[in-house]
Amino acid sequence: MTSSTLPRTEEIERRTPSGYVALAAGLLLIAVAVFLILNTRIAGPGILLVAVPLLLVGVVVLVGLYMLQPNEAAILLLFGEYRGTDRTEGLRWANPFYRKQKISLRAHNLASDKLKVNDKRGNPIEIAAAIVWRVRDTAQASFDVEDYVEYVRIQAEAAVRHLASSYAYDEGEDVGAGEITLRAGQDLVAQSLVRELTERFDQAGIIVEDAKLTHLAYAPEIAQVMLRRQQAEAIIAARSKIVHGAVSMVEMALKGLSERDIVHLDDERRAAMVSNLLVVLCSEGEAQPVINTGTLYT
Repeated sequence: MTSSTLPRTEEIERRTPSGYVALAAGLLLIAVAVFLILNTRIAGPGILLVAVPLLLVGVVVLVGLYMLQPNEAAILLLFGEYRGTDRTEGLRWANPFYRKQKISLRAHNLASDKLKVNDKRGNPIEIAAAIVWRVRDTAQASFDVEDYVEYVRIQAEAAVRHLASSYAYDEGEDVGAGEITLRAGQDLVAQSLVRELTERFDQAGIIVEDAKLTHLAYAPEIAQVMLRRQQAEAIIAARSKIVHGAVSMVEMALKGLSERDIVHLDDERRAAMVSNLLVVLCSEGEAQPVINTGTLYT
């Protein structure tokens, strides 16, 4: 049976009365009962038949009081049966036989451990994420999973591992054009992580507020090798751009000389000029001028 076909407990909204009236009533009953007990000699022993029940009722009324802070809820259980969830903050009162199980609705931060996994290309990498989550459905969080906090931690780790294996760490020759990578497409990767976490947390009634990668690096054993590879790819890309620009500049120079009729160049002199210009434009150091006092033919 998949998680989508598992029976789910639906939250029932339960509104309870204010506890201030119950507090006043309970204290009043106890005060009256104590007063009658203290005046037993005057009223006679028979007054205890009234005082004791009043005292018990006052105590029972006070037992039904509970307090909720902002972004906190109380799950109400009667002998193990779910009767509803109260989300109203302040002093509240409910059936004294109810068990009030409080649950936080505040946002929680989960910082995952650094996980060592293989990316889409099989390279070992280290990855970690920070996840902000909160309880959406109190009934699902309490009754559909054993421990929703532990459930979130384990499912978050599984989601981060799956995310890392779905994308390549960085761009390379074996990565298709426009393909999303962990390093270059962090915003899109974060959106994908939120979607997967939402699907995984849905069974526990948990909603994902935000998720971001906090650590991303090659594993130590290949970090130096991959750094040299990145440097080589960067050098090749820079050289390609330099050569492309140099060729364009040489083409402009030859075209300008030809249009202005400054000098007439045959094929051999044109080739020599192109060679010299490319050396000057593509050289990493400053080019040293050489004065040619002869000709190409002597």
